[in-house]
Amino acid sequence: MGLGVGWTLHGDGRTPAPGAVVKPDERLSWPRTVGLGAQHVVAMFGASFVAPVLMGLDPNLAIMMSGVATVLFLLATRGRIPSYLGCSLSFVGVAAAIRAQGGGSAAVTGAILVVGGVLLLSGLAVRTFGARIIHAAMPPVVTGAVVMLIGFNLAPVTAGTYWPADQWTALLTMLLTGAAVVCLRGFWSRIAIFLGLVFGYAVSWVFDRVFGKIHSIDGSGRVTDHWRLDLSGVAKADWIGLPSLHGPTFHWSAVLVALPVVIALIAENAGHVKAVGEMIGDPLDDQLGTAIAADGAATMISTSVGGPANTTYSENIGVMAATRVYSTAAYWAAAGFALLFGLCPKFGAVVAAVPGGVLGGITVILYGMIGLLGAQIWVHNKVDLRNPLNLVPVAAGVIIGVGGVSLKIGHNFELGGIALGTIVVLLGYHVLRALAPAHLKQQEPLLDAGTSEYDDERPD
Repeated sequence: MGLGVGWTLHGDGRTPAPGAVVKPDERLSWPRTVGLGAQHVVAMFGASFVAPVLMGLDPNLAIMMSGVATVLFLLATRGRIPSYLGCSLSFVGVAAAIRAQGGGSAAVTGAILVVGGVLLLSGLAVRTFGARIIHAAMPPVVTGAVVMLIGFNLAPVTAGTYWPADQWTALLTMLLTGAAVVCLRGFWSRIAIFLGLVFGYAVSWVFDRVFGKIHSIDGSGRVTDHWRLDLSGVAKADWIGLPSLHGPTFHWSAVLVALPVVIALIAENAGHVKAVGEMIGDPLDDQLGTAIAADGAATMISTSVGGPANTTYSENIGVMAATRVYSTAAYWAAAGFALLFGLCPKFGAVVAAVPGGVLGGITVILYGMIGLLGAQIWVHNKVDLRNPLNLVPVAAGVIIGVGGVSLKIGHNFELGGIALGTIVVLLGYHVLRALAPAHLKQQEPLLDAGTSEYDDERPD
């Protein structure tokens, strides 16, 4: 079998034929393919750069490892699944929880590395035994609840850290980002977060010139007088250089906080594989295990040097749906651009200088969208929350996860937040299902119904 790096020219190499799509093993002319690769990098830019900043990790290393992860994914799937792997937002809450416990960046990346290993093993199990082992363990009612509590668990971070840094910049950034998501079409709607970042930068710069320094919480958590936009680090950064690397450390308390994210990552991959398969007219269910395993391997490689987890990006699915170009050659080009950006410390310094108020405005929408993806899973799979078998474990688990409820076990061990909420949902559902009367047990839809859908006929 080949590695999926040979492409035939589609038509005249300029645009897809009417009603046709450029399939993964096809390409347009190389200049157009390279341009599409750059477009994919821009599409994932907002979320994929916000995530490492929120997690306290090096954005330069994040973008570089996203390029490495994309190459690994394309090789593992032998070019059948066009996909860009960017920094996963699912771990932002995990990073915040680990740091709140006193852990540093090494503890964060160590916990995520273990999650990557579990994800790799899950993918290999799916390849061996089929996807139904996942469907049996994680039906949509469970998956939706875990995704929801992961997103909503982040609300205190926005409310207590980012929004207070500059409430008016946060408000304006939130309004602009929300308007861009709703009102813009096609490619521009896919980069709404990026547009919100640029707008927030501009507003912060103007407010500094008009109103002077602001008295609020700064990046170190202290309340001081400081500039909203501090670009001193950009001036000191080199144009060319390697990002900073560090090795992981492993702590059981951190690992337990991170493990529930495995469920969200499996759901993301399942939705991605199904959506892409439908759009290109080539069922890819046989590739689900490979995709999950490749995602896990890419995450392990990234975190082993201090980078974040990587996962498939819905923004890039949207770009493919809008352009009707599913060529993996474009993703190879995107990976090349990511590697080049990662070698520019000055570029990373610009990202790291994002003002707190800007992050406040963006995360209000972003964290809420992550949480509501869980509700979307329920709606898409017709989960009946009137059924107490579904309602009881979900209700308890979501409140525990969102509210930060904790359970102390002995003197030195404590479960809480995301970890405890996930355990309650997962074990609670299966235990109650074993005890419930027959009339409450309904056939659950399969997880691979997906977390989202994309209509390639949507007007742009």
